[in-house]
Amino acid sequence: MFLEALLATLLSAPATPAAAAPVKAAPAAQTAPAAAAPKAPQAAATTPEKPAMTPEVKSLVDRMQAFYEKTGDFRAGFRQDYKYKTFRRTQTSEGVVTYKKPGLMRFEYQKPSPRTFVLAGNKVYAYDPAAQSLTVAAVDTSQLSASVTFLFGQGKLADEFSITKGACKDCKGTLLVLDPLKNEPRFRQVRLEVDPATAQVLKSTVVDPDGSENTISFLNLKTNVGLDADSFKLDVPDDTRVDDFTKSKKQ
Repeated sequence: MFLEALLATLLSAPATPAAAAPVKAAPAAQTAPAAAAPKAPQAAATTPEKPAMTPEVKSLVDRMQAFYEKTGDFRAGFRQDYKYKTFRRTQTSEGVVTYKKPGLMRFEYQKPSPRTFVLAGNKVYAYDPAAQSLTVAAVDTSQLSASVTFLFGQGKLADEFSITKGACKDCKGTLLVLDPLKNEPRFRQVRLEVDPATAQVLKSTVVDPDGSENTISFLNLKTNVGLDADSFKLDVPDDTRVDDFTKSKKQ
């Protein structure tokens, strides 16, 4: 489920925004025996403004965005803890994640079992050596949330989220709580634990609509290490079953 959860929470396309509900006309006023005094015009409905970030939070968010904007590539170990709300259990996975601009990302899962996930351009590759299968699917990266694209040096978190500082006794860094400004079908909330000295993200938690939590901790992150694009290519055995959903089926 760990790869499926990653795809569902980070890479699934957002639902089409619902059309605004039509404004109902006010009912006509009943005729009074005497002339009624003219009513003052009602103020137009306004959209609630998003809460302003505190200076401390804004400074950290700006430095975090700048850090990833100047990052050409990175490599880090990772630990993923997926807490299933319904089943009240946690599944833990470990591996190595690498990224290179523009739009190349690879998750090499090592525990509990080897699996590889690669995002390359507008395609997603999922390789399961135990099942001897490779799945290829399309993804519209232009539709990714800023909760993902800021890691790529794109997208502005403040444009999509209300960002506040959260309380966390066990955090090694500063906890930022990101609440979507618009209805978001993919997740309920994002929490980022950020190193206040380097502005690197130490841990990212995505809260699913059902309350399950997908947490990825980045370990020993190294930036601008000179990764080659070939390191994101998948070399699979000849007998691997390939399910390519990017190719149109013949009628």
